[in-house]
Amino acid sequence: MKNKFILTVLIFAALMAGSSVLKAENNPQPVDQMQAGIVEHLGDNVPLDIRLYDEYGKTVLLKDLTGDKPTLLMLVYFRCPGICSPLMNGAQEMLDKIDLEPGKDFNVITVSFDSRENYLLAAQKKKNYYAQFKNRMMSEANWRFLTADSTQIYRLTEAVGFKFMRKDNDFVHAAVITFLSPEGKVTRYLYGIEFNPFDVKMALMEASQGKVGSTVAKIVQMCFSYDPQGRKYVMNFTRVIGAITIFCIGIFAVIMFSRKKIRKSKKNQENK
Repeated sequence: MKNKFILTVLIFAALMAGSSVLKAENNPQPVDQMQAGIVEHLGDNVPLDIRLYDEYGKTVLLKDLTGDKPTLLMLVYFRCPGICSPLMNGAQEMLDKIDLEPGKDFNVITVSFDSRENYLLAAQKKKNYYAQFKNRMMSEANWRFLTADSTQIYRLTEAVGFKFMRKDNDFVHAAVITFLSPEGKVTRYLYGIEFNPFDVKMALMEASQGKVGSTVAKIVQMCFSYDPQGRKYVMNFTRVIGAITIFCIGIFAVIMFSRKKIRKSKKNQENK
């Protein structure tokens, strides 16, 4: 009787948490009306005639940057007070450790989705991150920092499904790396701000062959929400508690079932 009561309480808590999660997830504003997040476009092609500005203010086409290699694409804005710096820090640490050669085996490009930012800011960011490399020498072409006008930004972000939303003078957006094949096909997304060099290497190998890989986990989207006051991503406790509660119910149910099965087995043995 006591066990049934505990199970009932846990189920009720899970339903309440699940209800909160559904309310958070089922935002009435549709994604195509600038809700922030990622709409995965796996297998779609990014227009390679998108015009960007390099670190010297010169116009370059996306196809000139991708060439015949797989490309690792990061969409950020350089003034970001929140998640962009941790994202690029994580990318820099990964690039310093990976056993492939940036610029030779694959391309790395970071594009600002804030049309107000210019090549001078991009060049300064590049200088800052290049100074952090310890294990390898990076030439100018190994990691490109780029800007663009609003039209070209829209073309790029729509092509890869990157949805961002203005919040006062900043933006709400996701932390993600997108992988492109040499032909510009979207092959994989990796979410978060820390990247395992092995995972990145596997994603690049898939991209080089044009293979589309499924997304295993979206940890940042599930566990974090944007805090406009703190200007950072914070843990979404409602979702986490809901997930933990459901997990605990599963463990409890397994234990109860096992105990019932053991008691039944002992009773059968006693009756023999």
